[in-house]
Amino acid sequence: MKNKMFGDKKKKLTDSERSLISETVSIEGTINSSGAIDVAGLVKGPVYSKEIIIRETGSITGSIEGDHIEIHGHLDGKVAGQDVVIGSTGTVKGDIEFGNNLKTENGADIDGYIKKTNKSKSTLTGDFLFKKKDKKESSDAEERPEVVNKEALA
Repeated sequence: MKNKMFGDKKKKLTDSERSLISETVSIEGTINSSGAIDVAGLVKGPVYSKEIIIRETGSITGSIEGDHIEIHGHLDGKVAGQDVVIGSTGTVKGDIEFGNNLKTENGADIDGYIKKTNKSKSTLTGDFLFKKKDKKESSDAEERPEVVNKEALA
């Protein structure tokens, strides 16, 4: 009976992988998570997570990116996700990019462009999330062998 009550554990994230930003919390800055984030408070800055749920009391000012995104509160920024749901109480002021599915419930308020992308697989992995700022370093590393080869030829 316990399994029927909570569903398939393989498909559901455990509580230890889920973070809650409660109604009494306000955060400013970039948020990275390889699990799930429920936002009931205020966030100023981009959010990158496998799953993002903005509750009715939640508000994010900044872009969000994840595999599964649900917006029941307010978002002022770009949305990029595989499966995106805009609930009946959700407000989005920004463009929406989705890979698989987009669901908008009756009453959803969207002010922006909607685009289906061809990305079938998410780039969101643990390494990606926590090394996002190091993109320049990886591009520098790709150029180094060329410089070394040029020096070897000279």
